[in-house]
Amino acid sequence: MPLVPPSADRRHAGRVLLGLLVPGLVLLGTGRPELMLYAVFGSFTGMYGRREGPAERLRHQFHGAGMLVTGVALGATLAVTDAGSGVLLVAVTGFATLGSLVTDALRLRPGGPFFGIFALGATATVDPGLVGPLGAVLICAATATWCLALGLLSAAHVTTCSFHYPGAVAGHSARVVERTRSYKQALRYAVATAAAGLAGLVLGVDHANWAMTAAAVPLAIVTAGDPLDLRAVVERAGHRVAGTFAGLVVTAVVLLPEPRPAVLALVVMVLLFPTELFLSRHHGIALGFFTPLIMLMTELAAPAEPLGLLLARGVDTVLGVAAGVAAAALVPGRER
Repeated sequence: MPLVPPSADRRHAGRVLLGLLVPGLVLLGTGRPELMLYAVFGSFTGMYGRREGPAERLRHQFHGAGMLVTGVALGATLAVTDAGSGVLLVAVTGFATLGSLVTDALRLRPGGPFFGIFALGATATVDPGLVGPLGAVLICAATATWCLALGLLSAAHVTTCSFHYPGAVAGHSARVVERTRSYKQALRYAVATAAAGLAGLVLGVDHANWAMTAAAVPLAIVTAGDPLDLRAVVERAGHRVAGTFAGLVVTAVVLLPEPRPAVLALVVMVLLFPTELFLSRHHGIALGFFTPLIMLMTELAAPAEPLGLLLARGVDTVLGVAAGVAAAALVPGRER
C-alpha cells in the first residue's frame, strides 16, 4: 500500500477534522476547552465507513456512534460514583469482551471495540466536577450527530466499498467457523484487558486504563471473524510502541512550554487530520499524531505534571501491547 494518501483519503480525513472542528470551536467560544475530551470521542464517529457507500456508511457510523456514546456514558457514570480501580477494570474488560462480539457481528471498520474501550476508560478517570454525566453524553452525542450529518452531505464523493469479508461466504460451516473465531477473539480481548489492567494496578502505574486500551490495539487487526494472524498482531504491536514513543516526543515539545488551554485545544483539533489520514495506511505514523492528541486532551480535562504523564503513557503502552500479544498467542487461532 503506497504511503502517500490518495485524494479520497484526504477528503475523508478532512471530513473527520471538520467533525471535531465545529464542536471544538463552540467549546472554545464558550470558554470550556477542558471539555474537548468528550467532543473528540464523538468525532471518532466520522472514522467509520471510510470506503463504503452512503447507506452502509451511515449504518456503520450510527453503530460506531452508539458504541462511543455508550462508552462515554458508562465512564462518566463511574467517575461521578467514584468507582474504584477494581470496578473500572471489570467494566472495561466486560465492555471489551461484549464489544468485540458486537463489532464483529456489525462488521465495523475500523474493527474491534478499541474506541469504545478508550472512551470508557478515559472518561471514568476524569474529575466528576468537570461536567456531569448528562453533559458529557450530550457533548459526545451532539458531535457524533454532526459527524453523521457530514457523512450524508458528502455522499456524492464516496467510492464503493471494496472490503472483502471472509465470513460473508454462504454455508453453515463457514458461519460456524466465523462464529467460533469471533468467540475466540472476544476471549482474547477479555484476557488482554484484564491482564493489562491488573499489571497496571499491581505496579501502581498512573492511568492504568491506558494499559487496558493499549492491550486492544494489537488485537484490533483481527476483525469480523477473520483468522488469527499472530505475525500481524506482533507487527501491529511494534507499530503501536514505536508510534507512541515518537508521539511522546511531540507531546513533550507541546506540553513543556505550558501553553494556554485554548492553544492545546486547537492543537488537538489539528492533530486529528494526520491521525485519520494515515490510520489505514501506516499505524505507526498515525500513532505519532494520535498519541499527542490523546495526551493533550487528557491534560485539558485533568491537568498533571507533564513528565509524569509522559512516563505513565510509555509504561502503560508497553504493558498493554505485551498483554495483547500474549492473549493472541495463548488463545489458539485454528478451528476444526
